[in-house]
Amino acid sequence: MSIIIALLIFSLIVLFHEFGHFLLAKKNGITVVEFSLGMGPRLLSFDKGGTKYSWKLLPFGGSCMMLGEDEGTMEPGAFAAASVWARISVIAAGPVFNFILAFVLSLFIIGSIGYDKPVILQVSDGYPAAEAGLKEGDIVKKINHSNIHVAREVTNYVTFHQKQSVTMTVERDGKDITVQMDPVANESGRYIFGISCSSNYREKCGILGTLKYSAYEVKYWIQLTIESIKMLFTGQASINDMSGPVGVVSYIGETYQESQSSGGFYVWLNMLNISILLTANLGVMNLLPIPALDGGRLVFLIIELIRGKRIDPEKEGMVHFVGLMLLMLLMVVVMFNDVRKIFF
Repeated sequence: MSIIIALLIFSLIVLFHEFGHFLLAKKNGITVVEFSLGMGPRLLSFDKGGTKYSWKLLPFGGSCMMLGEDEGTMEPGAFAAASVWARISVIAAGPVFNFILAFVLSLFIIGSIGYDKPVILQVSDGYPAAEAGLKEGDIVKKINHSNIHVAREVTNYVTFHQKQSVTMTVERDGKDITVQMDPVANESGRYIFGISCSSNYREKCGILGTLKYSAYEVKYWIQLTIESIKMLFTGQASINDMSGPVGVVSYIGETYQESQSSGGFYVWLNMLNISILLTANLGVMNLLPIPALDGGRLVFLIIELIRGKRIDPEKEGMVHFVGLMLLMLLMVVVMFNDVRKIFF
């Protein structure tokens, strides 16, 4: 069941990403040769409006193949023949649609159970928060220069900024109170302030509030992904901490099993939450300036925009090919680690 659910989630996310490329390509008069879900040999396909729509054997990935996408051909309808701004919009549309999907899915969760209000539920004696005068029921509004909208942002800020002093603004009885604190190490060596906020403390917020906090939900997952990437580059995390498709399927299976005892409604909510995490993650990762990814292609388009002349398609294609090979190698390493974690 976890594999089936994972395939459905992956298919939805990839299809929506590629649909973004497809929609903007069509809007800009670029010929889409094939729009497909999956990879490998075709199982089913049909032609409509000059585009072949395909469902392929391997149930992961997908593509929106445009005429002359990786070539320099300037024939009518070719990708290269479109204006640079049109090509930028087409490439950027994939990640943007990932964020749109995350927002739409968030509407279901926030509309059903509300948002996790950043209320302090517990203040531990002997820790900086208690000494600074924070109390249970205070609503966290700001930590240093970061506005706080959901409870998970409080926990994550402390996690990603270990040992860092903070200026925290909380709301109490309608008034803002600002305190300064230095974290201290607990028994496990983790630096904390001695407050507890929980994602299980939820508050419903009406139609406008649902729209607003669904946007904050997407913002939260984007920020979490960016902070996690920073940890990789700063050495606070390693490749061993990353998860690929195998790890994600395992996580989906564990979450599905744990949610079953709470009923089908909570299984549904947890699967939606995982989908939001994955689609926001895919959107951010694709915007990284890495060759072969959308972000890498955008770099070349921005250079073209600045210099007023396109970079040699063959040279650009070679850079993307090398980038793709390196990404494939990374995927193999991550997949090996995922399998090792499961069986060893």
